[in-house]
Amino acid sequence: MLEVRNLMVFFENALAINDLSLQVHAGEIVGLIGSNSAGKTTLMNALSGLIIDMRIKEKRRGGERITLYGNIIFNGEDITATKPSERVKKGIVLCRERHPVFPESSVVENLKIAGYLKKRQQIRESIESVFDIFPALGKLKSRKAGFLSGGEQQMLTIGMALVVRPKLLLLDEPLLGLSPMMQQVVMEAIVELKQNSGITVLLSEQFARPVLPVIDRGYVVENGMLSLSGSGQELMANPEIKSAYFGI
Repeated sequence: MLEVRNLMVFFENALAINDLSLQVHAGEIVGLIGSNSAGKTTLMNALSGLIIDMRIKEKRRGGERITLYGNIIFNGEDITATKPSERVKKGIVLCRERHPVFPESSVVENLKIAGYLKKRQQIRESIESVFDIFPALGKLKSRKAGFLSGGEQQMLTIGMALVVRPKLLLLDEPLLGLSPMMQQVVMEAIVELKQNSGITVLLSEQFARPVLPVIDRGYVVENGMLSLSGSGQELMANPEIKSAYFGI
């Protein structure tokens, strides 16, 4: 479904992504594991196309130069130069780290806003599906998003991405700032997405412990480069991963 070939991203003369290649097959949950500043968010921005908008904005204001090399292939089509809005239409949807919600709007209103390009019936069906995946969110449908807890807001942001009906869902640090219990809720929801909706998921995380048991395959990123790859179980058993992420 997704293939990244020899991707390189420069911010001025700083190399953020260095000759990175990876694949995501349809129906998989693939993890991208790495510490802060490893390049995970830059990769997600490149895959979603946000980096194109970033480059345009920086050029207008005379800021840092952003340069991208390599290829991003989605369902056999090279989308390296495709605008973010067009990638969404193709089925690539990004749920960003600390994705913003509309704090003065209710949970249901946020979900409706996210699906503004869809037909009313599709929006209704998608919202019902979101509440099936996150029952706790369904009990808060009339509450303003600004009054939700951090975990509840994270469920809402993932729900907003699901209303768009993605083929490939990109989750950038979905567990950041969540309690261990809420991390488990989010990871269980991701598994349910795969089983019941057939959505392909690529998620980036620095918290490897709750992620590795769930993913089909994973990549470890260090300083913008891939250092390890394998199945979730293979990475869990790797002594380097145990030392770096589990403190063992």
